[in-house]
Amino acid sequence: MNDLSRPERLQIMLTADELAALDDWRFQRRMPSRAAAVRELLKRGLAAEGVTVPNGRTKSADFGVISSKVDGESAPGD
Repeated sequence: MNDLSRPERLQIMLTADELAALDDWRFQRRMPSRAAAVRELLKRGLAAEGVTVPNGRTKSADFGVISSKVDGESAPGD
């Protein structure tokens, strides 16, 4: 089997109007596929909400999972 860089598949249902809007947006930006357009819109929507998408090189410490101190404050349990 192929080693996919995107091994997860997500199925969504769209109305005809939503699909037309997606295709219009995609063609205006010369996106290669609907999937690429959906990924870009998802990334932009998450960014607008203040969510950053890890790029695969992020460490657990970057999320505060294993860090011991942040800005001089004690970590839980200290």
